[in-house]
Amino acid sequence: MAEPLPYEIYEDEEGFIPIRNSPIRSLGNGAPNSGPVSVEEENSKRRRVQREVETRSLIGEENAESSQGKEWNRTEIDGHFCPICMDAWTSEGDHHICCLPCGHLFGLSCISKWLKQERSSAKCPQCNRKSTLKDIRKLFAPRIAVVDEESQKTIRSLEVKCAALEKKDDDWRRKESEWQRREAGLQLKVKQLTERIAYLEHVLEDLQSKSNVVAATRNCKGQFVPGNTNSEFCSQRSSCSFVLEKKLLVDGARLFEIDAFGQIVLLARRPPKLGGSHVLTKMELRSPHESEDIFIPSSMNIIKDLHISPFNGSHLLCASLGKKLSILSMESNNFILSYDLPAAAWSCSWDLNSSHYIYAGLQNGLLLAFDIRQTGRPVESRLGLTNNPIHTLHSLYENSPSGGRRLLSASSIGICNWNFGCAEERPSLVPQTGNQGVCISVAYCPSSDDIVATYRPRVEMSSEMTVSQPSLTPSPVAGQGVLGSQLHLKRVGDEYQELGTACATVSNIRLPKSVIIDIENQKPLFAAGDEATCGLILQELPSFTFVQRLMSHKHPICDVKYTSTLQPGLLGCLSSDMLQLFSSNLS
Repeated sequence: MAEPLPYEIYEDEEGFIPIRNSPIRSLGNGAPNSGPVSVEEENSKRRRVQREVETRSLIGEENAESSQGKEWNRTEIDGHFCPICMDAWTSEGDHHICCLPCGHLFGLSCISKWLKQERSSAKCPQCNRKSTLKDIRKLFAPRIAVVDEESQKTIRSLEVKCAALEKKDDDWRRKESEWQRREAGLQLKVKQLTERIAYLEHVLEDLQSKSNVVAATRNCKGQFVPGNTNSEFCSQRSSCSFVLEKKLLVDGARLFEIDAFGQIVLLARRPPKLGGSHVLTKMELRSPHESEDIFIPSSMNIIKDLHISPFNGSHLLCASLGKKLSILSMESNNFILSYDLPAAAWSCSWDLNSSHYIYAGLQNGLLLAFDIRQTGRPVESRLGLTNNPIHTLHSLYENSPSGGRRLLSASSIGICNWNFGCAEERPSLVPQTGNQGVCISVAYCPSSDDIVATYRPRVEMSSEMTVSQPSLTPSPVAGQGVLGSQLHLKRVGDEYQELGTACATVSNIRLPKSVIIDIENQKPLFAAGDEATCGLILQELPSFTFVQRLMSHKHPICDVKYTSTLQPGLLGCLSSDMLQLFSSNLS
C-alpha cells in the first residue's frame, strides 16, 4: 500500500504540487477553483503522484540523468529532490538548489514560481513561514544527503567489529609466525641431537674396540707394549698414529710454542706461587728437562698469543692485553722490540713470505702490520668488518709476483681474508663461514692450505628461539661443553672450497686452539680438544673420520701445536696443569 503524502495535492499546468495547510485552489492561473476537490479525485491524484515518483525512481528521467548521470531508487533520492516538483535539484541552471531562511531546500525555478504565485501571502511550502523572492539563497554544494543516524550507528558498529576482527587476524598471524619460528628451532635441535647421536655412536664403537686394541698390543709374555696404552683407536683408515713420549707437569699454563731448532718448549703461564705474576717458561725437550722462567714486564699484562719465528727460531712474537706487541730474543731472554698498540692485542703472526713483517689483531677488530726495520709505528692499519676481537691470525703463503701479503683472521663472525701491500681495502668475509655460529678457533696448514674452523652456537638473548641464533644445547657429559660444529675449507688460489663438516663437543666459554697435521703421503689430520672427555681427538680430513683419541687430561685442553721439523713429528697438547708430547709413528 502506498504511503499517503503529507500534502494536499493540486494540479496546474506544471504538474502536481504538494501543499501543506493551504486552501484548496488551483495554481494554474491563480484563480480560485470552482469547488473543493472530491476525496476520490484527491486519492486519484495522490496515487498518480506516488506512481510518478516510483516511476522516476525506477526508470529515471532526462532531468535526473543529466543532473546525476545515473538512475535513482527511492532510498538514493530521499533528501536529493525538490519537494515541489519531485525532480532532483541541480548544482547549476534553472533548477539550482536553493533554500529559504527557514532552511528548507527547493529547486530555484520551483520556489521562485511558488513565491510569485503566492504574492503577499507567500510562505514556505514546508513550514508556512513567510518568505519573499529576496529570501531565496542559492546553495553551492556538489551533493547534499540526509544523515541517517541509525545507519551511522550501524556503520560505526560495523567499523568496530571490523577493527576487532583485523586485530584478531593480526594476533593469529603473529602466533602463526611464532609457531613457525619454534618449529624451525625444534627442527634445528633435532638435527643437532641427530648429529650428537652419531657422535656418541662413534664413542661407543671406540669403547667396544678398546678391548681389541689392548689385546693386540700384548706380547707373547702377556706384557703391554710401552706407549700404546695411552691412546685409543677409532679407525684403522690412517697408517699414522701418535705415541706418548713425555708428560710434563706445569702450573697455570695457558699457551705454549715449540722451538724445533733448539728443542725447547716455551709456556706462557701464571704460577700461583709467584703472586699472580705472568712468566714465560723455557723448558728443554731433552732430559733432564731443565727449565727457566722469564718474567714478563707488568705493562704487558696477560699474553694472549705467541709464535716463534718460522725463519730461524731465534725470536718469539708475543701479543698481550697490555696493548703491546713484543719480540723476545731466544738467546738473551730479553724483549728487544716492543710496539705500543691502540687497544689490547688478542692475536699475532709472523709473515710467512718475509721475515720483516709482523701482524697484530686487536680487541676492537683492528689489524695492524709492522715492519721490524721501522721501530716507530705500524706501516699499515686496517679496520675489520666488526668491532669484535680478532682472536686468531694466520699468514698465508703467497706466490703472486705482485708482492702482496695475505692473511686470514678469525673473530666471532667467521673468517676474514685480508690483503696487505697492495691497494688499501677492507677485509672480505669467507662466504662459507658467516652463518655457522660463533667462530672460536681456526687451524691453518701452510703446506696444504687446509683450514678448519670450529664454531659454537650463538647465545640466544631472548626467550624466543630463532634459526640464525639457536640456543645452546648442553652436552650430556658434565663440563662446560656444548654441541658445536667444525667446517673444513681448502684454499685454491683466491677461492675457498668447502670440503666437509662435522659436529663436536666444544667449549662454551673459552677459545681453545686446534691444529692441522700434514704428513707426507698421508691424508691431513685435524687435532682438537674434546670438552666432554678433556682428551685430544684426531680426525682424518676431509671426512672427519675418527682416527685416534689420545690420553685425557684432568682439565680442558687450552692449546695444541704440531711441528714436523723434528723427526719424528712432534704433537703437543696443553692443559692448565700438564703438557703432553706425542711423536708420530708411521706404520
